[in-house]
Amino acid sequence: MKERCILHSDANCFYASVEAVLNPELRGKAVAVCGSTEERHGIVLAKSEKAKKAGVKTGMANWQAKECCKDLIIVPPRYEYYMKFSKYLHSIYQRYTDLVEPFGMDECWLDVTNTLRDGMEVAEEIRQTVKDELGITVSIGVSFNKIFAKLGSDMKKPDAVTQISRDDYKAKVWPLPCEELLYCGRATTAKLNHLSIKTIGDIARVGPEFMGERFGKNGVALWKYASGNDTSRVAHQDSTMPAKSVGHGITCVADLENMEEVRMVLIALAQDIGHRLRVYHLKAKGVQVYIRDSRLCSYLSQAQLEYPTQSEASVSQAAIALVEKNYAWTNQIRAITISAINLVSESALEQTTIFCDYAKVERQSKLERTVDNIRGRYGKTAIAPAVLMNEHKMPPHSDREIIMPGIMHK
Repeated sequence: MKERCILHSDANCFYASVEAVLNPELRGKAVAVCGSTEERHGIVLAKSEKAKKAGVKTGMANWQAKECCKDLIIVPPRYEYYMKFSKYLHSIYQRYTDLVEPFGMDECWLDVTNTLRDGMEVAEEIRQTVKDELGITVSIGVSFNKIFAKLGSDMKKPDAVTQISRDDYKAKVWPLPCEELLYCGRATTAKLNHLSIKTIGDIARVGPEFMGERFGKNGVALWKYASGNDTSRVAHQDSTMPAKSVGHGITCVADLENMEEVRMVLIALAQDIGHRLRVYHLKAKGVQVYIRDSRLCSYLSQAQLEYPTQSEASVSQAAIALVEKNYAWTNQIRAITISAINLVSESALEQTTIFCDYAKVERQSKLERTVDNIRGRYGKTAIAPAVLMNEHKMPPHSDREIIMPGIMHK
């Protein structure tokens, strides 16, 4: 049976590279794409190679980035252009195979096993084509599975191709630290290091039984990845992964000081969640709230709902109850995200209960669909809950939609 040939293509410094294409004066300079300081999104979202070499890191505050690199040029994000370039990239990949699976906006796996050409040759051609046609660069990993292809694309940047074969993966991969392995996060890495498991090779050598005992099924999966036994397929370009959650979050212009302000924010965020659940024909069986306070400490809590719902009223009420129950108010709230979780199809059968007023639920559903129709015809601001009329801590465009697919994206 023919050995699989998987590519992982990663656009180098994607946002900053696109900005340099749109404005050639930025080429070769230290550039950082940053959120708005005024709207409290003042962190580095992406940086150019020169900025990276100067010590600028993704997630830094704008002022910290400026301290690292005095000549840093800060530009605001333009997501509509990044989406266009992402589509252009995908169109190039699709010339070679229809097995193209995105991993975020700027990364893709490609299965080129059936192209009847050498994988390195295909990768080099893609690398050069992207540079010639789009003016940006990619780094590509070539391997016999998705995990090692991803590792390969990270090994040599920018504008390079790296191959990890079945013959040399132990020499190239196993000496790498655990955190380099996909899906091995900081908490897991810390636990592994505490057990004197420092490298990917160490994970492979301790065996699946040990990893399973200490880390459950995720530990067994990490052992498979480290051992070169990943057999996951590259999805077809037309396939879509079912959403696992739908969320909406905001970083507030001013810190939220009390529960009344939090209540207004959650009601506002839930409006979009309910609408999207109806668009996707899904219902939520649970609600999750993520809070980041004024000292940048994070809190996460969740609860099951009494019955699956598409109602923004039910989602917001559950979220408000979670904050009231679990947040101690030792600090004011800087950012908050509400997510509908444990999603099921709206047509799925559900267990009925005598404690639920289904007539009331149906009336609420009809009301919310009517609101959807009004907003669809006259705009999102045509109708809103009265409680939000005096809302003042949520500027336009400061919120962010979050849709989590079946595989967590970075």
